[in-house]
Amino acid sequence: MNDRKPRRIAPAVEVIRRPAATQGASSSTQTPAVSPSPRPVAPTPRAPVTPSAPVAPSAPVAPSPSVAPSAPVAPSVSPSLSPSPSPSPRPTVPVPRGPVAPRAPGAAPGFSPRPMGGRPPPRSGPPRPPPTPEQILALAQREHVPARIAKGELEGKMKCRIWRKLHAEEAKRFDQVYALMGQHPGLSLGDGFGVVQSGMTVAEFLARKERTQRKAAIKQARGEVDNEAISSFLATLVAAKSEMAVVLAERTVLDSLVSEEPISFAFERTGRMEKLQVVLLTRRSDWEKLLPTIERDSKLTQKPANVARQPDKRPYSDPRPFLPQVGQKVRLVLRNGITLTQPLLKAGRFDLLLGQAGNELFVPLHAILRFEPVSQEPAPEAE
Repeated sequence: MNDRKPRRIAPAVEVIRRPAATQGASSSTQTPAVSPSPRPVAPTPRAPVTPSAPVAPSAPVAPSPSVAPSAPVAPSVSPSLSPSPSPSPRPTVPVPRGPVAPRAPGAAPGFSPRPMGGRPPPRSGPPRPPPTPEQILALAQREHVPARIAKGELEGKMKCRIWRKLHAEEAKRFDQVYALMGQHPGLSLGDGFGVVQSGMTVAEFLARKERTQRKAAIKQARGEVDNEAISSFLATLVAAKSEMAVVLAERTVLDSLVSEEPISFAFERTGRMEKLQVVLLTRRSDWEKLLPTIERDSKLTQKPANVARQPDKRPYSDPRPFLPQVGQKVRLVLRNGITLTQPLLKAGRFDLLLGQAGNELFVPLHAILRFEPVSQEPAPEAE
């Protein structure tokens, strides 16, 4: 469609000149005659005319062929006043267009199906099959990009190379991680990022990861074990206020238990004592009966083993291996060399109860260095 405004066409001017008074006068020197203004004239009375004898009509006179009727004079137009030719309007040529897409339902008449930004509408056709995990992993490893970016390219979204240009720093870290994965085939992508961000070697990072996993497993295992029997035993000792034998790494303390705290015991004379220092706890009377029959490891008696602060570094922190042995005899080697072979009564989250009902031995898990079940010997057959 032509958007330009059409030019205004000047009106045509036509000049009509009066015919000349004489034929010999030149048309260039003639001037238009001035017509006098009309004056009023009074009517003159006339005498009535009397009819006379009828006159016979004369024959019609034919016009002379020599005298031709004067042709009408065409008006002469001065060349200076001739109107200029009016420009004709420019013809509008229709622009060929492609097929128009159908208008969306409810859209305005001027709605364009093309989205903003000039991006063409998606191609019509059958939908693409979703990419498989193998395709995503292969593209991510080839282009050194996250799996979500590789999946997006396979779905027709952003290309991997465009993402690498827009996120150069992150792409550099991915290059480092994939280089580590090439050097250590068993390294996963998450572990590779952990190595890059922590600054450790691969061996140090994997060792720390293993410790973390062990801590989580120990915490979960402790939550699955019932601790009611151990708590009842300690509550009974506190209520009875009986004198207890508290076996430590290098000595034995006789005192009465006042209360139990999450990480310590409170005694009447000794005061607060950390639980990690305790190797064995029992009544004084039971300890005096047991003392002559106890086996000892000479090396550990001279130099008791230390207790690690981290549960994952201790020999036994998970109580689940002891649960199948409840009610059976077990052999325990404690960190100060004391060796106990007693029936296992109860297994709690942090401690064990050995011996017989009423003569219990309280042994924390952190004090155990070695543990093994004792096979039951078959009873001799009667002859």
